[in-house]
Amino acid sequence: MNEPRIRFENAAKSYGSLTVLDNPETACNEKVMNEPMVRFENVTKRYGALTVLDELNLDIARNEKVCIIGPSGSGKTTVLRMLMTLEQIQGGVIWVDGEPLTHMQKNGHLVPASDRHLRRVRSKIGMVFQHFNLFPHMTALQNCMEAPVSVLGLPKKQAEERAAELLDMVGLSDKRNHFPIQLSGGQKQRVAIARALAMRPKVMLFDEVTSALDPELIGEVLNVIRKLGAEHDLTMLMVTHQMGFAKEFSDRVCFFYGGKIVEQGPPDQLLGNPQNERTRQFLSAVLEAR
Repeated sequence: MNEPRIRFENAAKSYGSLTVLDNPETACNEKVMNEPMVRFENVTKRYGALTVLDELNLDIARNEKVCIIGPSGSGKTTVLRMLMTLEQIQGGVIWVDGEPLTHMQKNGHLVPASDRHLRRVRSKIGMVFQHFNLFPHMTALQNCMEAPVSVLGLPKKQAEERAAELLDMVGLSDKRNHFPIQLSGGQKQRVAIARALAMRPKVMLFDEVTSALDPELIGEVLNVIRKLGAEHDLTMLMVTHQMGFAKEFSDRVCFFYGGKIVEQGPPDQLLGNPQNERTRQFLSAVLEAR
């Protein structure tokens, strides 16, 4: 009795090459899938009179792995911090998964986003910081459970199962009940990666995640990131000085200088045969330092 009298399923009507009626849900999904996962549209960031990012335009495709390189002060980390809404922008719009992050639609216009809108869109993004930022009074398992329970409202039992699964994925199932003070730097960083993944993000950000580690611990963290890239559908942005890893791992490398992208391209091309003189100078200095 509750069935509709007339039902149109996947209906379409065409006149020549003109489609008059199509499945609106399919059309909408295709539109979203064809859009970049992340888009910076004329984004400007200033600190007083200092322009850190100058009308940045950057599209990052779904599941693309992008490494950002450049000298200190070039705006690399600011790009990630703006995506996490840890920094406010002074111009332009940032888009995530087909919808504005920094703005929202109102009466057909884009207006600055409300806190509620920011939280909802930001939940699609996870970030791993340079200095771990683990809660010192919580075990590895509790660190990974906290956000799913408090932010997503996930029942504790489900959150515990998810956290245990992720700690196993990063090779730390035997450290689940250890506190951060009982873990090495590499282990802390792997817990931080598991914690970010616990929110089921679509985009993962890595901010120089190996720079605070001893050389012998860098490999274990990079191996986890390799595994993520190979086994999971994640869009990934990484600020790094590990040129070898950037060449092996990324789909594209972007060189930042003076708040702009000076050069970008496939890693073999940009790292092996850079076209811009400033890029060549930077790479030469980095390689000499190693």
